[in-house]
Amino acid sequence: MLLLLDENHKLHLEILSTLEKEVVVEFFKLAIEFISDGVNNSKLETAAHKLKLELSTVENLIDGLMFLLAESAKLMINEVDFHDSILTLGVSEDICKELVSIYTSNKGEIRLILDELSLHPVQYQDLEWRLNVKLASRSLQGQAEPNLLLRLHTSQGDSAHSQLLQCDIPNLINLTNSLDGALQESKSHYTRRILRNIK
Repeated sequence: MLLLLDENHKLHLEILSTLEKEVVVEFFKLAIEFISDGVNNSKLETAAHKLKLELSTVENLIDGLMFLLAESAKLMINEVDFHDSILTLGVSEDICKELVSIYTSNKGEIRLILDELSLHPVQYQDLEWRLNVKLASRSLQGQAEPNLLLRLHTSQGDSAHSQLLQCDIPNLINLTNSLDGALQESKSHYTRRILRNIK
């Protein structure tokens, strides 16, 4: 599966075809370093000064390379497809082979970094509930005030959380209707199509 880049990313990466092999390899290694450690503006300024390029051109090149590496690792693109994806940028065969070897040696590390940076949503584990009804007090003898006491157990990653909630009946009905509407929406054709494209 070839990695398809939009025109904006191709514009950012078109300068690769004009640079020497050693420079392209250094930019590639710099992009991998920036994925793991974050962007270092002083290194970008130094590279722009040495190559006599504008800082925005170097920033766009590094951003494009970071996107190329991250998307390739996320989609688990193999060496042949990565090679063909780079060839579409107008890079020579010699440079392409070097970049493929760097990509394959760092693909696992990039995937680990992307996994650490991804969101870990809170997941439902269990719900305990108890119905409390206040039947009377000293001042009002014939009242009935029902409320619900809920203990919600959730987990996020390796940690477990527990929240204690209290809710009256009208709010519980509203909450139930909202959750039912969300559940029906998640079963719709449109939502399933979007979720299928995300995966």
